Amino acid sequence: MSNDNVKKVQIKILETMKYIDYICREYNIEYFIMGGTALGAVRHKGFIPWDDDLDIFMTFDNYNRFRMIFNNINNEKFILQEWSVVDDYLEYAKVRMNGTTFIEEAFKEKKDMHHGIYVDIMILHKCPNKKSIQKKIYFASKYVTLYALSKRNWKPKNIKQKLALFSLKIMPNKYLLSKFYKYIYKYNKLNEDYSYCYFITKAKFSQGIFPADFFNKHVDIKFEDAILMGPNNIKSYLSLRYGDYMKLPSKKEQKAAVHASIFDTEIGFEEYLRKNKS
Repeated sequence: MSNDNVKKVQIKILETMKYIDYICREYNIEYFIMGGTALGAVRHKGFIPWDDDLDIFMTFDNYNRFRMIFNNINNEKFILQEWSVVDDYLEYAKVRMNGTTFIEEAFKEKKDMHHGIYVDIMILHKCPNKKSIQKKIYFASKYVTLYALSKRNWKPKNIKQKLALFSLKIMPNKYLLSKFYKYIYKYNKLNEDYSYCYFITKAKFSQGIFPADFFNKHVDIKFEDAILMGPNNIKSYLSLRYGDYMKLPSKKEQKAAVHASIFDTEIGFEEYLRKNKS
């Protein structure tokens, strides 16, 4: 994707994010820019130049309030797409823009789902400050991630990944997925002695656990021409997540970060799918 095309997609993504931010501020719902979006806010004052997505965290309770309010607002431009839509979606939601096309390689064959430009909403979970329990949540999250990847024709990169992928063929996956999802959500009602965690990502164990005070109160952070909500100590969050976060990735890593296989900022995905019926 050329720089000009990335910018066109980013404009639509930011429009979607501004709508999310409007709802959240109107109804006192907190979110936090996270991952590459938080990184871009600090390092580039907005989008990472080659990035074609935007990610936010919501806690379990805030997401439940957001989804209820969003679905009760009559808005024809945006839809909320939850992870139960297809069986290989990971555990996060997307707010998608109608009248646009953003088709990822992994979902090209999914003709019955919305493929508009989107903002990702990741669920930020509480976990006890006991490492043995955190490790169990980490394992459950990685199982969910591996299962989703296996359904997308993901290619393992080493022997360990090949063995893990092969093991899924003999596992009672539906039963285990149900159990593991419940375990991931098990501790969201904790009121003390907890951290936050998010393991459905490529991050290692130590990069997915965050002190509770990172996310107990948001701070307003400039992002392009908008003001978005961010972690209370965004630089500490970025150091924990990325290490030297001011260092630019290689050209190869930049190219790999692009999500869209097919995109159009002016034409809806329905038209593309009609023209490309198999």
